[in-house]
Amino acid sequence: MASVDEIRNLAGQAIDPEIGKSLSDLRMIGDVSAEGPNVEVVVELPTPAYPNPDRLKTLIEDQVAAALADGQTVTTKLTSRVRGKDAGGRIGLKIHNIIAVGSGKGGVGKSTVAAALACGLHSFGCKVGLMDADVYGPSIPHMLGAGGQPGATEQQGGEGQKVMRMEPIDVDGMKLMSMGFFIEQGQSVVWRGPMLHKALTQFLKDTQWGELDYLIIDLPPGTGDVSLTLSQQVGLAGAVIVCTPQQVALLDAIKAVDMYQKVNVPVLGFVENMTGDIFGRGGAKKVAEELKLPFLGEVPIDACIREYGDAGKMMALLQEENSARDSLRAVCQNVAMQVARNLIETPAAPTLEIL
Repeated sequence: MASVDEIRNLAGQAIDPEIGKSLSDLRMIGDVSAEGPNVEVVVELPTPAYPNPDRLKTLIEDQVAAALADGQTVTTKLTSRVRGKDAGGRIGLKIHNIIAVGSGKGGVGKSTVAAALACGLHSFGCKVGLMDADVYGPSIPHMLGAGGQPGATEQQGGEGQKVMRMEPIDVDGMKLMSMGFFIEQGQSVVWRGPMLHKALTQFLKDTQWGELDYLIIDLPPGTGDVSLTLSQQVGLAGAVIVCTPQQVALLDAIKAVDMYQKVNVPVLGFVENMTGDIFGRGGAKKVAEELKLPFLGEVPIDACIREYGDAGKMMALLQEENSARDSLRAVCQNVAMQVARNLIETPAAPTLEIL
């Protein structure tokens, strides 16, 4: 019968179909047991949103089966652990990956994609927060059917000082913070840059986010103050660029890419929203290829997305059977996997401990 070490080595030689490296190099092989005829290999996926895990199970079991004796069988147990750069630690955040969702212009459905991304990752079992940094047009509370006002609790700060922390609104287990909770419906926000900077800093530092796999931040359109503040406050896992297929929108999306590159924020890729007869198809994918950036998927121009959003049921849009769900979930999986790939290519720096 094959030994535990032999089985571990064989399983580790399997190539992950999503990342293109061996499971051994990716440190995805966990416990291996071989008790009599029953062999079990535990595999740690980089995210609960890993696409097509059954394909990976089959690869591992085929890889190991050749070394098994007659009567032995192998099963693969899948677990997951989200790693990240944990760059929010410098301002006291316990968040593995902070993902910005931006666009070069308004009206491309950026907030819808940000809400869908957060809800989708949450539906896969990830620990997710959603921060609505679009202070001029905070529409996400409406799309999620969330109301009320965040409470505040006193927490122990540094050097024995007491600090007040805002409690985010809970939406089916997902944490949400938005300027929309602090203003009356129909009230405008008329702020200059310093006020935006202060509000964004408070939303990041003074909110009790807890430990999260992903914090999704919905940015205002354009390339202004909020994006710059984010790049200065935390180390982003990356930015998702949302655009529609037509040329006018793509020109502004390219400017957004340029802005993120200038402030050293990795661009995770493009999402083409409202794909269909009205705006066309494939424009974002073509630009992504020209810029050598990932294409994260397309979202159809589908009435059900509007209907769920208007009804405040974005979470249900990603959970219930409907014509847009599969496309949106595929985008969520592609974003999560791109974050994992980037981390492998540029791992987090070690933490310096003072003894």
